[in-house]
Amino acid sequence: MLRNLYRNLEEYLCVAFCALMVICLALQVLVRTLTGDSLAWTEELSRYSFIWTVYMAMCLATKRLGQVRITAQFLKASLRTRLFFRIMSDVVCILFNIFIIWVCIQSIRENLEFPEISPTLGVVKAYIEMVIPLCFALASWRCVETYLVYGREGRLYDMVRHSGEGEGI
Repeated sequence: MLRNLYRNLEEYLCVAFCALMVICLALQVLVRTLTGDSLAWTEELSRYSFIWTVYMAMCLATKRLGQVRITAQFLKASLRTRLFFRIMSDVVCILFNIFIIWVCIQSIRENLEFPEISPTLGVVKAYIEMVIPLCFALASWRCVETYLVYGREGRLYDMVRHSGEGEGI
């Protein structure tokens, strides 16, 4: 049960956040159609769930090796060279993610000290924004995890073969 939850965490959260967004928007349309009035909280909640969906989808793309990569320049290179540049690009990506996490944590810390309250839900926006560093951390972990899984199975070169692109773990 827990292993299944861990393996499919991003999928479950993407579906949940996207469903929440669709339900809020459908409710908004229904109420506007029937009453001519609107529910302000549905618009705000759908906006937040959209943000959460986008960041969680970034993690999902990382897990499935679906991030955008430009690899045409390495097509004639050996598998060893391709793997070297793949590792280097992933290291740069993880370092960038760590930088984003650090900047976000500084911003969230400041936003918790001087909170901005959302107008209709009354939630401190810093709590909503915590999804950003969490998802960058999760995406970094999924990248590292891919190397651990492929390395343990002796399939590192599969990551740079065309048939291995986009498979994920």
